[in-house]
Amino acid sequence: MKKLIITITMSIIAINSVSAQYHQKAEENPFSLVYDGAITENVKGKVNIYPVIYKLNGIDIAANVYTPANYDASKKYPAITIAHPNGGIKEQTAGLYAQKLAKAGYITITADASYQGASGGEPRHTDKPQFRTEDIHGMADFISQYSGVDTNRIGALGICGGGGYTLKAVQTDKRFKAVATLSLFNTGVVRKNGFLNSQVSTIQERLNQASEAREQETSGGEIMYSGVDGITDEALAKVSTLFYKQGYEYYFRTHTHPNSTFLYTTSSLMDLMSWDATDNIDLIDQPLLMIAGSEAQTLYLTLDAFPKATNAKTKELFLIDGATHIETYWKPEYVSQAVNKLVKFYQANL
Repeated sequence: MKKLIITITMSIIAINSVSAQYHQKAEENPFSLVYDGAITENVKGKVNIYPVIYKLNGIDIAANVYTPANYDASKKYPAITIAHPNGGIKEQTAGLYAQKLAKAGYITITADASYQGASGGEPRHTDKPQFRTEDIHGMADFISQYSGVDTNRIGALGICGGGGYTLKAVQTDKRFKAVATLSLFNTGVVRKNGFLNSQVSTIQERLNQASEAREQETSGGEIMYSGVDGITDEALAKVSTLFYKQGYEYYFRTHTHPNSTFLYTTSSLMDLMSWDATDNIDLIDQPLLMIAGSEAQTLYLTLDAFPKATNAKTKELFLIDGATHIETYWKPEYVSQAVNKLVKFYQANL
């Protein structure tokens, strides 16, 4: 366990001087949005953004609400909640899709997960599935009260890890009338078995580490973390797995934000490793759309979940030809295909 702590600490020290130079987009945008084409000011007659804070189980949740062009609070609009990826925040790809869907006529909301980003909660970077699922219920709570929202037409979109948590949330939350995932990442399965089932042989070892980390936390000791908070250019060049390489480039180079990190409390693994987004997936009776890149190394997670949704009112698997997981976050031609498919889906089901 001491080795784990040292490895992570050294990683943080090594990247501090590197990461500072990549925060320019966040600093330049008044809403700290880092995606291309992001709103820089609210202009009458166009899509607008409104940062909001609301309480969820005693924690302050930081969210952005996007309203359609020519929004009129006296009218009724369909709404969509958007759950961000693991390690991500509302200012990155979740915000991009929120803005695109608002342009298509939807009121959208994307919130930083509890304990993460600009939202409250201690210890920081706690990443427990029950909290992430509750965050989605909380977005529905808030947006249902927002002026102009038609509560009979609320949809859900989850990206990456947010997709897995969205699948779980809509199983019981029937306020959501249609659900979609993009580049699904079933966090519990991957934390347990490793990416592409590469760590099955170390499950018990890692559970022991998580248990020791919780014991240390509860006794007032140092909070232990897994994951990374950045990467040096030298280390990035040596990453061989495309999913991780492109992910590090996205989060720590092209779309970096000071609130975004891949760190999570090691004790969170006690909850994550016994969790599966597809458990009770037969409870989903809403229309379901699952989108993934045909070249995504995470595609196996979507292909595993899709056939298990046996009671979905309707369901469709849509593959974006040539796209990798991370490219669906930002690459214009792939984002355009995903948005067009999402709009058609929500128009038909909300």
